[in-house]
Amino acid sequence: MNRILFAEVQTILAVVLRQLGFTADRAQTCARLFAETTRDGVYTHGINRFPRFVATIGNGCVDPAGEAAATARYGALERWDGHKGPGNLNALAAMERAVALGREHGVGCVTMGNTNHWMRGGTYGWQAAEAGMIGICWTNTMPNQPPWGGVEPVIGNNPLVIAVPRAAGPVVLDMAMSQFSYGALESYRKRGEMLPVDGGFDSEGNLTRDPGAVEQSRRLLPTGYWKGSGLAVVLDMAAAMMALGRATYEIAPDPLLEAGVSQMFLALHPAAFGPASRAEAIADAVVASLHNSRPAAREGKVRYPGEQTLRIREENLRLGLPVEPVVWAEILAFQQ
Repeated sequence: MNRILFAEVQTILAVVLRQLGFTADRAQTCARLFAETTRDGVYTHGINRFPRFVATIGNGCVDPAGEAAATARYGALERWDGHKGPGNLNALAAMERAVALGREHGVGCVTMGNTNHWMRGGTYGWQAAEAGMIGICWTNTMPNQPPWGGVEPVIGNNPLVIAVPRAAGPVVLDMAMSQFSYGALESYRKRGEMLPVDGGFDSEGNLTRDPGAVEQSRRLLPTGYWKGSGLAVVLDMAAAMMALGRATYEIAPDPLLEAGVSQMFLALHPAAFGPASRAEAIADAVVASLHNSRPAAREGKVRYPGEQTLRIREENLRLGLPVEPVVWAEILAFQQ
């Protein structure tokens, strides 16, 4: 594993994006988002994902010049068209607008269709929380897991993000509707490790912790069994209905052709009915109750969602971003 300084990674990714038709500012922002995802330890959706992103630009799924824009407004609610633009740039703009609407109305909502994979969903939760807002967002995806009781992948893992602002560190839940994403399965398999809990079914229909067996069967285990399966369905419906965009069944079941997805971005203002300090005191008390609870393991610690991120972020900024040598070589080869 190579360690490369954050600034160097961002610079090189931006150079590649400029060659692909991005403006200078958009190239820098897009490159920063990829680098920050790896910085925060979400390795499957950061630099390691960049070559696939380049491929989707090459095949026309992603338009470097496409920019999201509002097409309809109703009070604190707006509908946007992503115009096939880069998913992370579109999502960043949508959450920024939701935050602005939230400051004005107490709650803001932007729904967007015709956009692309947003990479790490937690990015936009952190964005809202760092602006002092409670952020909620989700996206539908290509059909990549079976519904509960089925064997054919017809629902998406439809990531859901909920973020709560806190001066001592935002609480950020970033979860897919499958127990493990395909990226996580790949990481475990490459390390030669079994999953810590059942992650799906093998080709014989047996629950298994073997990541390779789940990849082969494509039978991911929904988070919470039937509950996660049901939640995936309603998240898909809500995003597609509000965006008047594509539902999961209409999205190509190929990672290189996954395009035209539908997303929702909400921002709630904790200080709408009183001082922000009062709301933050509630969040701090919840965190304290977790930290004061007895862990299952003798040397363990009960953590809140996202607590590890700040530690990983500091380590990766200090030591350099961890990058797979083969991936970095591929990225360097993109430079003309």
